Amino acid sequence: MMDLSPNVAFYAPMKPPDHPVPSGDRQIARGFIAALERAGFRVDVACRFRAWEGRGDAGRQQRLERAGCWLADRLAARLAARPQATRPRLWFTYHLYHKAPDWLGPAVSDRLGIPYVVAEASRARKQADGPWARGFVAADAALARADRVFAMTARGAQGIAPVVGEPGAGRLARLAPFLADPTMADPAPLDRAAARAALADGLGLDPNAPWLITVAMMRPGDKLASYRLLGDALWRLAGRRWTLIVAGDGPARTEVKAAFAGLPVACVGALGPAALRGLYGAGDVFVWPGLREGYGMVYLEAQAQGLPVVACDSGGVADVVSEAGGGRLVPEGDAAAFANAVAALLDDPAARAALAEGGRRRMRDHHGLDAAAAALGATLRGLVP
Repeated sequence: MMDLSPNVAFYAPMKPPDHPVPSGDRQIARGFIAALERAGFRVDVACRFRAWEGRGDAGRQQRLERAGCWLADRLAARLAARPQATRPRLWFTYHLYHKAPDWLGPAVSDRLGIPYVVAEASRARKQADGPWARGFVAADAALARADRVFAMTARGAQGIAPVVGEPGAGRLARLAPFLADPTMADPAPLDRAAARAALADGLGLDPNAPWLITVAMMRPGDKLASYRLLGDALWRLAGRRWTLIVAGDGPARTEVKAAFAGLPVACVGALGPAALRGLYGAGDVFVWPGLREGYGMVYLEAQAQGLPVVACDSGGVADVVSEAGGGRLVPEGDAAAFANAVAALLDDPAARAALAEGGRRRMRDHHGLDAAAAALGATLRGLVP
């Protein structure tokens, strides 16, 4: 029987989904591919050209633009030469912004006469006159061309509304952040006692002490600022009984370790999904400030495993961490409030249990792969010719 599933050309200008360096961006790109496939589309990665330029180098941006326009022309010609049944019927770009504009999707979509869709675009008006002005203009042009734009946070929707309109008014649609890995999104029951015993034995920890968990890359910028804020908060709890277990690695590892010097901290390096699931399941509270996070995939993972969260109300974190179930939010940058929230949960096992159950329920009902596939399918099938 002939497969009549619509073909989707997928592109991620910041980082392709098979990039060798792990990151949240790569993980989310893979998640979109999985959700589109579950929604009934056949997905091909259209191009692995990386349009990202992070230093504000005008000359490099011009070269990337020229390369992108050349690639768009070649790619459009190659796709147009395919038999009609194998051509893409929709172009889907994940995560474009001033540092990673989409030089390919609008041009190819116009050439093939297919819908152009964007997910997770961000727009900062202050960049219109800065070192990435060229990319800002290009990103705005792509958003203006898009037939549909999915925003994953309230803040993201607000930022792009001047170009694409308000949610529900036409081209702008909301899509809840979601977990793509089924072992995280719909986990099998975890033996918490066994997980704690294994970690305690491997790391030389007291299995009866409260364990705080952090999972984050160690790199300069907002990640390092979050680690330093966390260190400041935990120093305020230095007289209490707890251990922080940190999963992550990166170029700022020395600075991160300095932020926790003298505190009871165990660093376990970067972990794969199975080990991460065990770490989440063995912990008592997930602690990560998340300064200026888009929303933070780690918050979804932690809550899916029943680990209550303490985070800052920063960026898009409030879209995935709710006081009504799953975690506690404190003002951005407030180390004292962060410490107080952690202490309150450590002192209240019943509150932790209620947050754990609420977080699991919210992840299952609103932030799983099935929910994302249903939302994408309902919108995109109305666009496909």
